[in-house]
Amino acid sequence: MAKIYPQLLSSSSSSSSSSASSSSYASSRRETFTIWMKSLVLHGNGCTVYNSSGEIVYRVDNYHDKCRNEVDLMDLQGNLLFTIHRKKLSLFGCWEGYRYNGSKSNKGKPWFQVKRILKGKSSYKVTVESDQPQPNCYTIERLITGKSDGYRILLNDSGDLVAEVKQKQLPSGVSLGSDVLNLVVEPHVDHSLIMGIVTVYGLISHKL
Repeated sequence: MAKIYPQLLSSSSSSSSSSASSSSYASSRRETFTIWMKSLVLHGNGCTVYNSSGEIVYRVDNYHDKCRNEVDLMDLQGNLLFTIHRKKLSLFGCWEGYRYNGSKSNKGKPWFQVKRILKGKSSYKVTVESDQPQPNCYTIERLITGKSDGYRILLNDSGDLVAEVKQKQLPSGVSLGSDVLNLVVEPHVDHSLIMGIVTVYGLISHKL
Protein backbone atom coordinates (compact mmCIF):
# COMPACT_ATOMS: atom_id res chain seq x y z
CA MET A 1 0.00 0.00 0.00
CA ALA A 2 1.26 3.46 -0.83
CA LYS A 3 1.58 5.67 2.24
CA ILE A 4 2.43 9.25 3.13
CA TYR A 5 3.97 9.70 6.59
CA PRO A 6 3.90 13.30 7.88
CA GLN A 7 6.05 14.15 10.89
CA LEU A 8 5.74 17.15 13.19
CA LEU A 9 7.16 20.44 12.04
CA SER A 10 9.80 21.90 14.34
CA SER A 11 7.64 24.96 14.95
CA SER A 12 4.97 22.77 16.57
CA SER A 13 7.22 20.80 18.93
CA SER A 14 5.70 22.45 22.00
CA SER A 15 2.32 20.92 21.20
CA SER A 16 3.38 17.62 19.67
CA SER A 17 0.54 15.51 21.05
CA SER A 18 -2.21 17.71 19.69
CA SER A 19 -0.50 18.27 16.35
CA ALA A 20 0.16 14.58 15.78
CA SER A 21 -3.48 13.65 16.24
CA SER A 22 -4.78 16.47 14.06
CA SER A 23 -5.71 15.79 10.43
CA SER A 24 -4.61 19.27 9.38
CA TYR A 25 -1.81 21.73 10.04
CA ALA A 26 -1.59 25.38 9.07
CA SER A 27 1.00 28.02 9.90
CA SER A 28 0.62 31.76 10.41
CA ARG A 29 3.62 32.29 8.13
CA ARG A 30 4.65 31.12 4.68
CA GLU A 31 6.24 27.66 4.76
CA THR A 32 8.79 26.27 2.32
CA PHE A 33 9.32 22.56 1.64
CA THR A 34 11.67 20.57 -0.56
CA ILE A 35 10.16 17.68 -2.51
CA TRP A 36 12.62 15.02 -3.63
CA MET A 37 10.94 12.74 -6.14
CA LYS A 38 12.62 9.68 -4.69
CA SER A 39 11.35 7.11 -2.23
CA LEU A 40 13.34 6.25 0.89
CA VAL A 41 12.45 2.62 0.21
CA LEU A 42 15.10 0.81 -1.83
CA HIS A 43 13.86 0.24 -5.40
CA GLY A 44 10.59 1.93 -4.48
CA ASN A 45 8.64 4.72 -6.18
CA GLY A 46 7.44 7.86 -4.44
CA CYS A 47 8.83 11.05 -2.96
CA THR A 48 10.27 12.49 0.24
CA VAL A 49 9.32 15.94 1.57
CA TYR A 50 11.55 18.04 3.86
CA ASN A 51 10.75 21.23 5.76
CA SER A 52 13.01 24.30 5.82
CA SER A 53 15.00 22.78 8.71
CA GLY A 54 15.89 19.73 6.65
CA GLU A 55 13.58 17.41 8.57
CA ILE A 56 11.47 14.79 6.78
CA VAL A 57 7.81 15.77 7.16
CA TYR A 58 6.06 13.64 4.50
CA ARG A 59 6.81 10.46 2.59
CA VAL A 60 5.14 8.82 -0.37
CA ASP A 61 6.19 5.19 -0.78
CA ASN A 62 4.66 3.17 -3.61
CA TYR A 63 7.20 0.39 -3.17
CA HIS A 64 7.37 -1.54 -6.48
CA ASP A 65 4.18 -0.11 -7.98
CA LYS A 66 4.14 3.23 -9.81
CA CYS A 67 1.05 5.40 -10.38
CA ARG A 68 -1.24 3.41 -8.09
CA ASN A 69 -4.95 4.11 -8.14
CA GLU A 70 -5.03 4.61 -4.35
CA VAL A 71 -2.64 6.10 -1.78
CA ASP A 72 -3.01 6.83 1.94
CA LEU A 73 -2.12 9.88 4.03
CA MET A 74 -1.07 8.96 7.58
CA ASP A 75 0.13 10.86 10.64
CA LEU A 76 3.24 10.28 12.73
CA GLN A 77 1.66 7.44 14.73
CA GLY A 78 0.45 5.65 11.60
CA ASN A 79 -3.14 6.87 11.95
CA LEU A 80 -4.86 7.15 8.60
CA LEU A 81 -5.95 10.72 7.78
CA PHE A 82 -7.41 10.22 4.33
CA THR A 83 -7.21 8.02 1.26
CA ILE A 84 -6.69 9.39 -2.24
CA HIS A 85 -8.55 7.28 -4.77
CA ARG A 86 -8.74 7.44 -8.54
CA LYS A 87 -12.33 7.38 -9.73
CA LYS A 88 -12.91 4.80 -12.42
CA LEU A 89 -14.74 5.42 -15.69
CA SER A 90 -14.06 9.17 -15.56
CA LEU A 91 -13.71 10.66 -19.05
CA PHE A 92 -11.06 13.31 -18.24
CA GLY A 93 -9.74 11.89 -14.98
CA CYS A 94 -10.95 12.38 -11.41
CA TRP A 95 -9.24 11.84 -8.04
CA GLU A 96 -11.02 11.89 -4.67
CA GLY A 97 -9.65 12.29 -1.13
CA TYR A 98 -11.68 10.59 1.61
CA ARG A 99 -11.15 11.89 5.13
CA TYR A 100 -10.86 9.51 8.09
CA ASN A 101 -12.47 9.92 11.51
CA GLY A 102 -10.73 7.59 13.91
CA SER A 103 -10.70 4.16 12.27
CA LYS A 104 -13.61 4.92 9.93
CA SER A 105 -13.67 6.70 6.62
CA ASN A 106 -16.46 8.71 5.08
CA LYS A 107 -16.59 6.78 1.81
CA GLY A 108 -19.91 8.34 0.91
CA LYS A 109 -18.58 11.85 0.42
CA PRO A 110 -15.01 12.83 -0.52
CA TRP A 111 -13.23 15.59 1.39
CA PHE A 112 -11.70 16.91 -1.83
CA GLN A 113 -11.95 16.11 -5.51
CA VAL A 114 -9.54 16.87 -8.35
CA LYS A 115 -10.94 16.99 -11.90
CA ARG A 116 -9.26 17.82 -15.19
CA ILE A 117 -10.62 20.88 -16.98
CA LEU A 118 -9.91 22.36 -20.39
CA LYS A 119 -10.12 26.09 -19.77
CA GLY A 120 -7.41 28.74 -20.16
CA LYS A 121 -4.15 28.09 -18.30
CA SER A 122 -5.80 25.99 -15.60
CA SER A 123 -5.54 22.25 -16.06
CA TYR A 124 -7.34 20.90 -12.97
CA LYS A 125 -10.09 22.02 -10.60
CA VAL A 126 -10.02 21.13 -6.88
CA THR A 127 -13.25 21.14 -4.87
CA VAL A 128 -12.99 20.91 -1.07
CA GLU A 129 -16.04 20.22 1.07
CA SER A 130 -16.45 22.47 4.14
CA ASP A 131 -18.97 23.50 6.78
CA GLN A 132 -19.87 26.53 4.68
CA PRO A 133 -22.92 26.54 2.34
CA GLN A 134 -20.59 26.54 -0.67
CA PRO A 135 -17.48 24.31 -0.96
CA ASN A 136 -14.04 25.86 -1.37
CA CYS A 137 -12.70 25.63 -4.92
CA TYR A 138 -9.13 25.85 -6.22
CA THR A 139 -7.48 25.51 -9.61
CA ILE A 140 -4.12 24.03 -10.56
CA GLU A 141 -2.33 26.18 -13.13
CA ARG A 142 0.65 24.75 -14.92
CA LEU A 143 3.79 26.88 -15.23
CA ILE A 144 6.42 26.43 -17.92
CA THR A 145 9.53 28.61 -17.70
CA GLY A 146 12.38 27.60 -19.96
CA LYS A 147 13.20 23.96 -19.31
CA SER A 148 11.55 23.84 -15.87
CA ASP A 149 7.99 22.72 -15.29
CA GLY A 150 5.98 23.77 -12.24
CA TYR A 151 2.47 24.66 -11.17
CA ARG A 152 0.47 26.93 -8.89
CA ILE A 153 -2.59 26.26 -6.74
CA LEU A 154 -4.96 29.23 -6.79
CA LEU A 155 -8.14 30.10 -4.92
CA ASN A 156 -10.78 29.86 -7.59
CA ASP A 157 -12.93 32.91 -6.69
CA SER A 158 -10.19 35.49 -6.15
CA GLY A 159 -7.26 33.93 -7.99
CA ASP A 160 -5.11 34.37 -4.86
CA LEU A 161 -2.01 32.17 -4.68
CA VAL A 162 -2.29 29.29 -2.21
CA ALA A 163 0.82 27.24 -3.04
CA GLU A 164 3.47 26.98 -5.75
CA VAL A 165 5.74 24.16 -6.90
CA LYS A 166 8.87 24.82 -8.97
CA GLN A 167 12.22 23.24 -9.66
CA LYS A 168 14.47 23.99 -6.68
CA GLN A 169 17.37 26.39 -7.11
CA LEU A 170 20.41 27.04 -4.93
CA PRO A 171 20.93 30.60 -3.57
CA SER A 172 23.50 31.03 -6.35
CA GLY A 173 20.74 30.50 -8.92
CA VAL A 174 21.92 27.05 -10.01
CA SER A 175 18.98 24.69 -10.57
CA LEU A 176 19.07 21.25 -9.00
CA GLY A 177 17.88 18.16 -10.83
CA SER A 178 14.38 17.93 -12.28
CA ASP A 179 13.48 15.55 -9.45
CA VAL A 180 14.09 18.17 -6.72
CA LEU A 181 11.20 20.62 -6.30
CA ASN A 182 10.48 23.62 -4.11
CA LEU A 183 7.00 23.86 -2.53
CA VAL A 184 5.89 27.18 -1.01
CA VAL A 185 2.63 27.20 0.98
CA GLU A 186 0.99 30.49 1.89
CA PRO A 187 -0.07 31.29 5.51
CA HIS A 188 -3.23 29.76 7.03
CA VAL A 189 -3.45 27.00 4.41
CA ASP A 190 -3.98 23.37 5.43
CA HIS A 191 -0.71 21.57 4.67
CA SER A 192 -2.39 18.15 4.52
CA LEU A 193 -4.73 19.42 1.80
CA ILE A 194 -1.83 20.84 -0.22
CA MET A 195 0.12 17.59 0.13
CA GLY A 196 -2.96 15.71 -1.03
CA ILE A 197 -3.20 17.92 -4.13
CA VAL A 198 0.56 17.66 -4.77
CA THR A 199 0.31 13.87 -4.48
CA VAL A 200 -2.58 13.72 -6.95
CA TYR A 201 -0.65 15.91 -9.42
CA GLY A 202 2.38 13.65 -9.07
CA LEU A 203 0.25 10.59 -9.82
CA ILE A 204 -1.39 12.30 -12.80
CA SER A 205 2.06 13.30 -14.11
CA HIS A 206 3.31 9.70 -13.66
CA LYS A 207 6.04 10.86 -11.27
CA LEU A 208 4.92 8.76 -8.27
